[in-house]
Amino acid sequence: MIRDIVVYPDRRLKKVSVDVEKFDAELHTLLDDMYETMVAKNGVGLASVQIGVHQRVLIINVPVERFEDQTDQPKDNTIEMINPVILTKEGQSLQQEGCLSVPEFFEDIERYNAIEVEFFDRHGNVQNIKNDAFLAVAIQHEMDHLDGKLFIEKLSYIKRKKFEKEWKKRQKEK
Repeated sequence: MIRDIVVYPDRRLKKVSVDVEKFDAELHTLLDDMYETMVAKNGVGLASVQIGVHQRVLIINVPVERFEDQTDQPKDNTIEMINPVILTKEGQSLQQEGCLSVPEFFEDIERYNAIEVEFFDRHGNVQNIKNDAFLAVAIQHEMDHLDGKLFIEKLSYIKRKKFEKEWKKRQKEK
């Protein structure tokens, strides 16, 4: 089921998520709904807080190129992370980010270039992933959501003020 995305400045985005304790059918439904929602909204990642569920759950599905002008996000390529914890962090990377909860706004954000993360899969099995570049950035972005943080909070004071002014103007135009 496709769910509604919680959009900035909704205060629910600031709430810190709690650990998942039950790896049951309800969790599986949440993960399946998150996948459908993410793909329908053209996202690469989604944290459960973005659909109003304050549990430490996120998914990422980096699109794969199928043809010259087409990409696909097959469900079996989805990384499902429950209760993720970053074990190691290395280097710095500056990459452009966007967010389904802050639509149509993109900005360069500095993050760790490589990370190692431990998490549970949908069945409660411990998993570990070490990655760099885009996937590392996507994981950090989604994990920030679980801690009640948005990527716009990483902007400099001047860029943040400019964003707020443009955002308010855009909201009035809608």
